[in-house]
Amino acid sequence: MNKADAIPDPALEIRFGQVGLAQARIHTTDPGTLLDELSGRIATAPQFFERAPVCLDLSALEQEPDVEETRKALDAIRRAGMLPVGLAHGTETIDILARALELPILTQFRAQARTPGSARVKEPVTPASSPSPGPVPVPEVPEFALPTLMHHRPVRSGQRIYARHRDLVVTAAVGAGAEVISDGCVHVYGSLRGRAIAGARGEMTARVFCQEFNAELVSIAGVFRVFETIPPELAGHPVQAWLDGDDLRFASMGG
Repeated sequence: MNKADAIPDPALEIRFGQVGLAQARIHTTDPGTLLDELSGRIATAPQFFERAPVCLDLSALEQEPDVEETRKALDAIRRAGMLPVGLAHGTETIDILARALELPILTQFRAQARTPGSARVKEPVTPASSPSPGPVPVPEVPEFALPTLMHHRPVRSGQRIYARHRDLVVTAAVGAGAEVISDGCVHVYGSLRGRAIAGARGEMTARVFCQEFNAELVSIAGVFRVFETIPPELAGHPVQAWLDGDDLRFASMGG
């Protein structure tokens, strides 16, 4: 084969992989309010949230926003320091909104389930003479059919272990700067000094258990707390964390 017949190298390669994204469920689209609150939260842990990619969840709003309103909310998030990269999967109208904003719908982030007393996105209004299309079904969280993922080595700084559609058990330490993620519960039978994220797909009954608690961050179903806001009396003790409504709670285990 001469040089003229050689197949040229591709101009690019595309790969799909697991990436760390935060999910922001907003309760208002007021850009000033969002900027103030988000800036304050980022200031508590800039190493985690500054320039972090974030998926925007609109399901808790009283009224479905229009394109311009959503654009201003996205701008406020960018000005605060995070980088919106898409909208959480939800209704057909959110899909239309994403197209108008040229953003992807991130199906791995479904809109959060409604909690009692909370508001959610309104369904699109249709003319009285038109037949109602009915609610758009939201995919359920997949059944945890897979066996627990067992990890028997230390998880070191910069490493990430993800248990998709199942629980995660780590029988060694999770170092500072490391990340353990599960769609179910996270169990660490060692020191937890990094980040533990349970219920990564919105499972609100997920829990985090660890033998020696020194976590940088704990998150369950998108609700998180960083080290600076975790009760100091729990440091070094066996601890479990769970979600009570929108409140992330912690307690010692074993007395």
